[in-house]
Amino acid sequence: MNSQKVYFEYLNFNNADLFTVICLPQKSGTFPTVIMRTPYVDDDEKLNEEDICKRILTDNAAWVNSGYALIFQHCRGRGKSGGDCIPYKNERADGLFLQDWVRQQPFYNGEIYLFGSSYTASVHFVTAPFADDIKGAVLRVMETGKYNGNYRNGLYKMGLHGGWYVDMYKKKSIRNKNYTPESFNMLPLSNFSKTVFGENDENLNEILKHPNKNDAFWNHDYQDGKKLGVVNNANIPILFVTAFYDIFTGGIFDMWNELDSETKAKSALAIHPFNHGCHSELEPINFADGNMDIEYLDYPVKWIDHVRKKGEPPFKPGKITYYKLFDNKWCCDDFIEPKNHQKFILGNNTISYKYDPTNPASFKGGLSTNFGGNEWQDKPNLRQDIITVYTDKFEKDTFVKGKIKAKLKVKSDCEDTCFYMRLSLCKNEGDYGLRDDINQLSNFCENYKPNSDISMDFSFDEHAFVIKKGEKLRIDISSSAFPFFVPHTNNKGLFSEQTTTKTAVNTVFLQDSYIEIPIEE
Repeated sequence: MNSQKVYFEYLNFNNADLFTVICLPQKSGTFPTVIMRTPYVDDDEKLNEEDICKRILTDNAAWVNSGYALIFQHCRGRGKSGGDCIPYKNERADGLFLQDWVRQQPFYNGEIYLFGSSYTASVHFVTAPFADDIKGAVLRVMETGKYNGNYRNGLYKMGLHGGWYVDMYKKKSIRNKNYTPESFNMLPLSNFSKTVFGENDENLNEILKHPNKNDAFWNHDYQDGKKLGVVNNANIPILFVTAFYDIFTGGIFDMWNELDSETKAKSALAIHPFNHGCHSELEPINFADGNMDIEYLDYPVKWIDHVRKKGEPPFKPGKITYYKLFDNKWCCDDFIEPKNHQKFILGNNTISYKYDPTNPASFKGGLSTNFGGNEWQDKPNLRQDIITVYTDKFEKDTFVKGKIKAKLKVKSDCEDTCFYMRLSLCKNEGDYGLRDDINQLSNFCENYKPNSDISMDFSFDEHAFVIKKGEKLRIDISSSAFPFFVPHTNNKGLFSEQTTTKTAVNTVFLQDSYIEIPIEE
């Protein structure tokens, strides 16, 4: 469109100039306005503004060509924007300021739409409750709560929030950080920010003090005290997107299931078979027709067009559209977990191993709990502290849909320790990672007595895949998973204040342990 207009402004707010690009379908008129805000613009820092404007207009041509004004802002402390980048700290205030700025512009037609993925979606979540002129949104691969990005059952996710936070924190003002992934092994971990950043970051320090999901700390945004659970009763059509190997799969399912009926009826959830970024080429299997960006071309624009009653929705409102792995087709339904389940006892013996926190076991691929997507798994029983068992071969094709669950009967000679489980599907090409979970004794018995038997429950994020006749499942059991979770020190108490580690002798009673898979007939 030759009449398109693109320009930039530096919007001064709270002692920072925020670089903002404005792309308009034509030089005059009013338009529905899409807002995008992102910190992932480091390469733009040394470029000139005009070149950045041209690229943003080209990259977002689908929006502008469809008649939308696009507002693209570099988050505080990133790219061309001034100030310091401290994850989440300023996003609510900065986001609300930008929305108010849009309302004062001559191109504003009374409609605002929010678009983003991962952190660039979270910058919109934190502006809730949404104003009346926010009419819809496309919010991808991000949930509203922050606990799941930091912890799983009290174990800190160094392979998700940990390394990401280090990279984000004061990206411009602290160029060189004293960091490697092994930095998360330091004792006590409460010294992390002082050691890595050269200064105390109270934001991260507070996160490391609250491993319990039920702490009141997690009920609010830990920076400005705003209540979370922000999409409940939003009452606008939101397209949520995740993947079966996204880092937020389980949390996004939870968010969807907790929606009020009115918001859910207007909204949709779409799930592709790949990873956090829909990088199908990086996954061990590039599923046929599974790349949503190709199969549902320009679906964000089409969703907002649908909201504006300009066309059919790309995904059915009120439903979940998902890719069924190894049946290689898209399905659409309520994703209700089936009533039928199949249980597999893990063995007929008892196995003990030594777990040394200074020498953690490692695994490939973060699956749905950490960065890294999926990879073909290492050979079984790789180390003395990894137990590998298999189910029998399946006698027929079996559709697994929902949350696989497991129970381990265990004991330890320490007052606290953890156990880790990883599930894989045995294919001809190798063992294809499915899901993992980690938990600790103190979640089941506050005052565990060493060498006493205890049962632990494990629950794996939702999935939808077919086990072919003759295939089997592989189950790996350990007590650590580097580089994904901070190693448990085998000490009782707040993990970030521990100053020593000890080696544990951990035991699994396979004959009293099992996995249970939900099967849709």
